[in-house]
Amino acid sequence: MTDDPSPSPPPTVPPGPVDPVLERRNQIRRLLVLAQRIGYVLYAIAIAGFILGFARNFDGVSVTIITVGLVAGSLFLAPAYTFIYAVKAADRADADNDWR
Repeated sequence: MTDDPSPSPPPTVPPGPVDPVLERRNQIRRLLVLAQRIGYVLYAIAIAGFILGFARNFDGVSVTIITVGLVAGSLFLAPAYTFIYAVKAADRADADNDWR
């Protein structure tokens, strides 16, 4: 008999079966959140370029920063917004069991 005062950790229970559809949906959700963050950072860069351009009388560098930031940010954000709504709709349909 051992006199170990520290209790042993509870046994780990293996998780139940994982639904591959939910797993994939969560993976897509993480990618979409990343795309939104990248888009917002690019918009912030465009705003910083605008401030820089305002101070420097909108030279070629600041106009390029603004244009690239807005176009690239839009290319990330537009699909991310569209698909995040699709993921949320699928979550709602799963919760309500309302697949039409």
